Amino acid sequence: MSKTVSALQVLVFRLEDKQYCIDIAHIDEIVDRHELTKLPDSKPHVEGVMDLRGTTTTIVNPKTVLGLSGSGTGNRVIVFETEDERSIGWVIDEVNQVISLDDVEVDESVESQSVHGVIRQDGEFIIWVKPSAINV
Repeated sequence: MSKTVSALQVLVFRLEDKQYCIDIAHIDEIVDRHELTKLPDSKPHVEGVMDLRGTTTTIVNPKTVLGLSGSGTGNRVIVFETEDERSIGWVIDEVNQVISLDDVEVDESVESQSVHGVIRQDGEFIIWVKPSAINV
């Protein structure tokens, strides 16, 4: 089942050799990855914490949640706005671009706990991820 989406912008990023996207309304900023401090007894997808201008930011590896091999942990972090004012970031391999989804068809037949659907662009798939399913 497909649905046409209008007036929405998403950030396209890369994990390994695949493209993913998230609604930019959820993003606070994109920063370089700094040294991480590991947290004992944390969930498998939590890489650790990092200091982001005096704020302790929990860094999550979305590859673990999405079932990717996790090799080659990236050097960029997408920092999210959260309702409970925690600072959470995803470590990613590369930021590609922001695209507008004006009148773009999203295939929702693949929707799952962590995926809204799939977008086709230039003969490739972009997997639209739900941030709430990956954050701690």
